[in-house]
Amino acid sequence: MKEDIRAAMDRDPAARSAFEVLVLYPGLHALWWHRVAHFFYCHRWFFVGRLISQVNRFFTQIEIHPGAIIGRRFFIDHGAGVVIGETSEIGDDVLMYQGVVLGGTMLQKKKRHPTIGNNVVIGSRAIILGAITVGNGARIGSGSVVIKSVPPGATVVGVPGRIVEEQHAAKIELDHDRLPDPVAEAIRLVLAEHDKLEERVKMLETSIGVTAPADELKEMQMKVKQEFNYDYQI
Repeated sequence: MKEDIRAAMDRDPAARSAFEVLVLYPGLHALWWHRVAHFFYCHRWFFVGRLISQVNRFFTQIEIHPGAIIGRRFFIDHGAGVVIGETSEIGDDVLMYQGVVLGGTMLQKKKRHPTIGNNVVIGSRAIILGAITVGNGARIGSGSVVIKSVPPGATVVGVPGRIVEEQHAAKIELDHDRLPDPVAEAIRLVLAEHDKLEERVKMLETSIGVTAPADELKEMQMKVKQEFNYDYQI
């Protein structure tokens, strides 16, 4: 419990004291009640384990199946809406934000939920589905949907999740405002190519004395450019 409280204080700058974390952090309460439920579940008291997990869910808004295996110093920041499935396995020093789902993709009674390595950070509302592995030190961006295994040290964003960065050193930080956006980058490239082609067409029209009609989509194009590139001004 001391490790859990210390982990919460290290990873949440809003934490003022160990007493505040002990009393007011539902992520810790959910983890501690899960350990009790997991004990009963492992000793084949399945109903008792499920009952404790449901009470835990009612009070914390965090649903952790008693069969899930969770390592040390696991911290759920805020926590509401988190769902962790039965065969999920979570390593040490994992940081998870609200709304995360570790879900299954099959009905067979076998391993069907993700395995999360050590020092992994999972952003808010991220969904990780299936019996896949997220390697040590990986980072999953907010709102991502991950359906394939993630190598150690990689950063994944998007729907479906794409690897946008790989590193070898494990990091616990997740700078949400600095995550790459491959979709936005692709649109920026298309817009830049469109501008080049438009300029060449204008030069061609000028050289042969053709007057082009007014572009009715110009204002809409500028709005799109502003959305994906802050250098544009309307």
